[in-house]
Amino acid sequence: MVKKPQEPREEVLASMEKGALLNSTRHGGKADVGAVIGRALAEFPDLRSDPAQVAKAAQALVKQVNSMSLSQQEALLSQKYPGAEQPVQKEGRVGLPPLPNAVKGKAAFRLPPEPSGFMTVGHAMAFTINFLYRQEYDGELWLRFEDTNPRKVEPRYYESFRSGSKWLGVEWDHEKNVSDDIETIYAHGRRLLEEGKAYACSCDADKVKKLRFEGKACEHRDSPADANLRVWVELLAKKHKEGDYVIRFKGDMQNVNYSLRDTNIFRVIDHPHPLTGEKYSLWPTYDLANAVEDEICGITHILRSSEFRNELQQLLREALGLRAPEVIQFSRFNFKGTPVSKRLLRPLVEQKLVSGWDDPRMPTVEGLKRRGVLPQAIRDFTLQVGYTKTEHEYDWSILLSINRKLLDPVSKRLFFVPDPVELSVKGAPERKVTIPYHPQNDLGSRTIQTAGRFYIAGGDLKAIKEGSVFRLMDLYNVKLTSAGPTPTAEYAGDELLEGTRKFQWATPARVEVKVLAPDVLFDEKGEFNRDSLKEVRGYVEEAFTKLKAGDIVQFPRFGFCRLDSPGTMVLSA
Repeated sequence: MVKKPQEPREEVLASMEKGALLNSTRHGGKADVGAVIGRALAEFPDLRSDPAQVAKAAQALVKQVNSMSLSQQEALLSQKYPGAEQPVQKEGRVGLPPLPNAVKGKAAFRLPPEPSGFMTVGHAMAFTINFLYRQEYDGELWLRFEDTNPRKVEPRYYESFRSGSKWLGVEWDHEKNVSDDIETIYAHGRRLLEEGKAYACSCDADKVKKLRFEGKACEHRDSPADANLRVWVELLAKKHKEGDYVIRFKGDMQNVNYSLRDTNIFRVIDHPHPLTGEKYSLWPTYDLANAVEDEICGITHILRSSEFRNELQQLLREALGLRAPEVIQFSRFNFKGTPVSKRLLRPLVEQKLVSGWDDPRMPTVEGLKRRGVLPQAIRDFTLQVGYTKTEHEYDWSILLSINRKLLDPVSKRLFFVPDPVELSVKGAPERKVTIPYHPQNDLGSRTIQTAGRFYIAGGDLKAIKEGSVFRLMDLYNVKLTSAGPTPTAEYAGDELLEGTRKFQWATPARVEVKVLAPDVLFDEKGEFNRDSLKEVRGYVEEAFTKLKAGDIVQFPRFGFCRLDSPGTMVLSA
């Protein structure tokens, strides 16, 4: 009698539901079946004996979760699994844990960006982790561009990672492009064909997808090696168009992970490469290229986010007789309201919803630089939060808080008056006042000539009543005599009065500026936030004219701002 498969037990279903909700809320409201299955098998290894039931349960849960709106998913996650979205904090330690099987002086790490977009804060954090380990273990670090899709890569993207890494203080020992080693990768691909571990397939994509789902092999799987090699030679000679053939690695067609069912390892891309031109049209996929390159570079430890699956690379290493590096995977560094995935960021640029990859709302290194985020803030933030396999989102406020602490002792203060209102002060003495740029640290000073005409913030004026006494910061007291359309005041002495409000001010020698205030790109519904970049106009004191592009100052009670271009500041924190 055949034993009937059992439904996964309750704790398994709960874990899978939590995993589906976590995955969906981190990826725009759509959970991935493979990620849910992988999480369940990792948490409950005994389930590997009945993968069919795991897959069936995961598909049902993902279908149910994906039918909800993002807000419904978040509410259910918070209600049923409170705290699941929070990172696991490591008590009593700030920093990175020791690496398994790492030998000082013999460790090798790699930074493997795909130059298909600009470097993001997620890359910056992952690069920082690898660099810090390279320093700790006196190892080697490779900057290796995974440029095997010529349709996506552009020269400016390579440079973004080079300049971004230098800005972070990340130093690498070797640099290369995977496209440099295409002939070596071809040699490994040919060997897989010769040994019957791969085959040439001309099935269309829909057919392959259907057969994978059904766990069935196509008619090409059993083609003899000489027939596959004949197609291989024709592919290298560019005798076939894009889509005519792919080279597929022989996997297990019953594997619970559909992506391991005879996956593609080479495909034709009819597009010139920015570095190799039209010399090649047959390109390896990411997993094969990585397996080979890690061997070439002598990589001992791979630290990367968990959206990259290691199973296929390990199968390819075994098939090719290559070493198996230690793999440490962690969740992607997600930020609330701002995805770091180039797949989600690129449409914003293409649709001109943002001004470019360096828009201060973008989580790119260029965007963060324009916003005035310091490299040390990213490093300190990375060390503070560490890394974990638990999927979660960070709040920008944590990074910006660290950035403020770094900026505070080194940033000059300047008076800024948003929504300015002119104020005449009767009886005001003419003064030439010298005010330090910083209340504690010696950052110099500026001298301002006053003569009884000022501008104060419209919001400050609305906060007081006629007859109220307030102080023009670092100058003297005034009493508001009229709050009408043309407000007036009178001089009220120099003595510091306890409890008196202090307002920033500007003289007629002011400079008009606008401050760009960036916010998160997506709202709670996952829709583009049309109010993600606000503009605040106002006056700043004359000393502003001495600033250079890139200088960061603090406008008291407003925030730290970076001079982006003449007359334009960007709010940092």
